Amino acid sequence: MGQRSVEILIVEDNEADVFLTYTALRDAKITNTISVVTNGEEAVAYLRREGKYAEAVRPDIIFLDLNLPMMNGHEVLAVIKADPDLRAIPVVVVSGCNAESDIARAYDEQVAAYIVKPASHEEYFTAIRAVKELWFHIVALPAKHAESGT
Repeated sequence: MGQRSVEILIVEDNEADVFLTYTALRDAKITNTISVVTNGEEAVAYLRREGKYAEAVRPDIIFLDLNLPMMNGHEVLAVIKADPDLRAIPVVVVSGCNAESDIARAYDEQVAAYIVKPASHEEYFTAIRAVKELWFHIVALPAKHAESGT
């Protein structure tokens, strides 16, 4: 089976976590494009291809922090899951919160996976690489929707 490019969107306001996630994903044996936005409003604009994101590519997978400025991750999830063009995109929550209520709420909101950010950089890197292996090499992702002029 031939390789395909995987479009990734990271929604994270912590620069260190963006760097670790980006590095772990770049360490892939697949072709991927990684885009980063740092708040919930930018995430929604990116996904809806609004303003400066008019040429944004639809992501195959989204890595989403819940604790975001402007619009929190739960609000972003609500937008994604309410939109028929976006709701099939797998969303992996990567959050510092390990509260059972937040984890249960995220799964109720149809996230594909919930990762509690490990304390060490090495464990964080390992967790992201494990997700990468599962989602990019094992799980079948939905086919990309045909690009429309909207």
